[in-house]
Amino acid sequence: MCGICGILSHTGISPTRQSLEPMMDALAHRGPDGAGHYIDGPIGFGHRRLAILDLSDAGAQPMVSADRSHVISYNGEVYNFRELRRELQAEGHAFRSASDTEVVLAAYAAWGPACVERFNGMFALAIWDTRRQRLFLARDRYGIKPLYYCTARDCFAFASEQKAFLSMPGFERSLDSEAMLEYFTFQNLFTDRTFFKRVKLFPAGCRGFVSAGGTLSVERYWDYDFQEPDTPLSEEEYIEELDYLFSRAVKRQMVSDVEVSAYLSGGIDSGAITAFAAQEIPYIKSFTCGFDMHSATGLEVAFDEREKAEHLSYLLKTEHYEMVLKSGDMERALPSIAWHMEEPRVGQSYPNYYAASLASRFCKVVLAGTGGDELFGGYPWRYYRAVNNGSFDDYIDKYYVFWQRLIPNRQIKRVLSPIWDEVEHVWTRDIFGDVFSDKQRRLGQPRDFINHSLYFEAKTFLHGLLIVEDKLSMAHGLETRVPFLDNDLVDFAMRLPVSMKLGNLDEVVRINENEAGKLKKYYQKTRDGKLLFRKTLAPYVPETVSDGIKQGFSGPDASWFKGESIRYVRETLFSRQALIFDYLDKRAVQELVMEHLEGKANRRLFIWSLLLVEEWLKHYA
Repeated sequence: MCGICGILSHTGISPTRQSLEPMMDALAHRGPDGAGHYIDGPIGFGHRRLAILDLSDAGAQPMVSADRSHVISYNGEVYNFRELRRELQAEGHAFRSASDTEVVLAAYAAWGPACVERFNGMFALAIWDTRRQRLFLARDRYGIKPLYYCTARDCFAFASEQKAFLSMPGFERSLDSEAMLEYFTFQNLFTDRTFFKRVKLFPAGCRGFVSAGGTLSVERYWDYDFQEPDTPLSEEEYIEELDYLFSRAVKRQMVSDVEVSAYLSGGIDSGAITAFAAQEIPYIKSFTCGFDMHSATGLEVAFDEREKAEHLSYLLKTEHYEMVLKSGDMERALPSIAWHMEEPRVGQSYPNYYAASLASRFCKVVLAGTGGDELFGGYPWRYYRAVNNGSFDDYIDKYYVFWQRLIPNRQIKRVLSPIWDEVEHVWTRDIFGDVFSDKQRRLGQPRDFINHSLYFEAKTFLHGLLIVEDKLSMAHGLETRVPFLDNDLVDFAMRLPVSMKLGNLDEVVRINENEAGKLKKYYQKTRDGKLLFRKTLAPYVPETVSDGIKQGFSGPDASWFKGESIRYVRETLFSRQALIFDYLDKRAVQELVMEHLEGKANRRLFIWSLLLVEEWLKHYA
């Protein structure tokens, strides 16, 4: 796990070490174990190393092939590198190290751009072809590892994080107003935009080329494809296969030359991962973040899952560590979170920041349960929102309204009025619909629309979670691995019938849209989800976990914002010096905030987003 960066000159003048070193320094937290650079002709690579596999200097980067035809700067782990290594050795390749980096480099030399289709892991990589004078970029299937690029008249630059570009001569810190609109519509970015106009996110599941003086060309090599199987198996057969694939996925992702640990909440995803990992590593270290609940009210009183985690730790015999977060912890962490995240994303991410901080005190690698819900149907109340549709457009209309997470649709224009002239041509519904690209086929039955929703959330919500997880774990020099995103396990999940994920689809479909009490009945019918996964993992975790109600990793922020943190909220969002009101209408924003502070509406996500963007502006504007 590392930080990568590079410059491809368009002027014929080679990049210099002095131009690369500030970029590398900006990524030092991603790789505290070493640094290296490579300069040849128009290309310059920089690298910061977090040593996980082959801790010797033989695994250092940038790495040059034995014949000097290719050079790589690589961030990630390819878990099937040993199998690929044996295949390459059979073709005559010799290896000087025990690292996966050298296998990736040899795979590109042997199989060209198609090599990424064979990788089972997480990666963002850059390879320079010294003979063709061409730069190859690629990102893993799911977007676990980030990769950004910046184009200028005199060069093309790339990096693991955007802050690496700040040192480039002439870099403009202009804020992208369209990205601001996109974020405050979805609490996420669905396009390749960032908050910087000049910086774009290289898309997940894609590879591309750029030559000196040329432009980047990108092609997709993989995409999600959730669909009903032509010939479904029996439930028993599915359970047997899932048990095998999940166990193998966890074992695969435990390959390491340093200690591996695990996050352990009270949920089934992290519990199942820890259960299998504990079979391989006796007394594996586990980590939980809980919340002080003295001022929590309503549904938030159940947000602290320490008791469940402690019980799982007892059963699985883990060496367990906990941290308890209070409202002041959120306030203290915000400046650092904004600096490391770079662009705001989904959710309220300070619990992730503190969990990574805790784990990093004891280890360099941690297993996380990210992806289990998106693959196996963990949010049924969301998918069921749009199952009765006359057409694809009807489906988009319903689901688009549901995913407007921050500002009521009727108030978006007013809230963004200071920049509305710059964004009025942007139709966020089109941004939403464009996520589906060519996925409009096979529509007709409610199950087809459920699979569309699974596709949408994997492409957007999960991708946002992965970016948050990467940035906030690497802020502490910690590598997070996500066994649910094993290629074979994902392929299995995409062909699993909806009926094996959701149990009440037929009943929800029959709910009368005009029926009195429809909303209450809807929620009663949508507390299922992940049916096959729960049954498969039931032998490994207590029933209270395998049959537990889905609980996100969130603090009691709705309570804190109008209680213990109300002064902080007021001082930040009602300040005359608040930077955010250069882009958002002060009166409109403050009216919405007051609705929360007075207990009239729950605007916790909106308030968190305002606070985070305000901190972003302090760092980057």
